[in-house]
Amino acid sequence: MSYLISLGAGLVVGFLYYFSRVQSPAPPLIALVGLLGIVIGEHAIPFVQAQLKPPVAQSQTQTAPQEVNPTTTVAAAQPSCSNEP
Repeated sequence: MSYLISLGAGLVVGFLYYFSRVQSPAPPLIALVGLLGIVIGEHAIPFVQAQLKPPVAQSQTQTAPQEVNPTTTVAAAQPSCSNEP
C-alpha cells in the first residue's frame, strides 16, 4: 500500500511541475541515485547495530516431547464396517 501512496504522490508532484512549467530540480538519474542512497542509509544503521550486538545464547532447558497415541489417529481414520442397526 505504501508503494501506491508513494507512486501517487510522485504523480501529483509531476503533474504540478508540468502544469506550472517548472523543470525538475534534478536530472532523473541523479534523483534515482539520491533515492537509492536514502534507502541504503535507512537500512544501514539497523544492519550495523545487529552486527555489533553480541549473539544471544540459546537456553539450556529443553521441553519433553509430547506423547502421541498412534492408535487414536489410526482408529479415527478408518471407517467402521459394522452392519449393526
